[in-house]
Amino acid sequence: MALIRLYMTISLDGYVTGPRDSLDTPMGIGGFRLFNWLDRRNDPGPSGQVYTEVLVTRAVISGRRTYEHADRWQGDHHDGVPIFVLTHNVPDDPPPGGVRYVTDVRECAAHARAAAGDGDVMVHGAGAAQALLRAGQLDELELHVVPVLLGQGRRLFDNLPAEHIELDAVRRLTTPQVEDLAQHVTHMRYRIRRP
Repeated sequence: MALIRLYMTISLDGYVTGPRDSLDTPMGIGGFRLFNWLDRRNDPGPSGQVYTEVLVTRAVISGRRTYEHADRWQGDHHDGVPIFVLTHNVPDDPPPGGVRYVTDVRECAAHARAAAGDGDVMVHGAGAAQALLRAGQLDELELHVVPVLLGQGRRLFDNLPAEHIELDAVRRLTTPQVEDLAQHVTHMRYRIRRP
C-alpha cells in the first residue's frame, strides 16, 4: 500500500509561510526564504536526494489554500501525477489537468493511495497535513527544517487536538557546509506511530 508522506519546508519556529500570505504573496512576507535550499536541488547531496524522491511520488494530496497559492501548478505538479485537492467546498469551475477536488479526508486518502499504486503519495499544505493526521491517514513526515526564525506566519501544526502523536525518526540528512548559509537545511523524516 502506498505511503502518504508530508513533504514540508518549515522554519525552526514551525512556520510554513511568512506573515500575510495571500494569492498575491503566496509565501507571505519573507516566506520565500524557506526555499533557498531548492537552489541545490540538482546537486549531488541531501537536497538533491530529497528532491529526486519528491519527483518519483505517484500522487499528490494538497490543501485547497496551498493549491490556490501555488497557482494550481497549472494542473501538473510533476509528470502528470493525479492531484487530489482536499477542500471544504468544491468550486464551480472545473479543475485543470489531472486535478480532482475531494471533501472527505478519508476518501481523499483512499483515492490518492489507489492512484499511487506501488509508489508514494506526496502531501502539501498545513491544513491537509493536519486533516490527514487527525484522520489517521498520514504515514510519514518529511520536514525540511531551515535555520531561520520567521516569528509570524502560518504554522504547520497549529490546529491539532491536545493529544500526543508519537513519531519514530527514520532519517536525518543535513546539507554539508555550503558557502551560502541561506541554502542550509536539515531534512528529517519521521514515521507516525499507530496505536
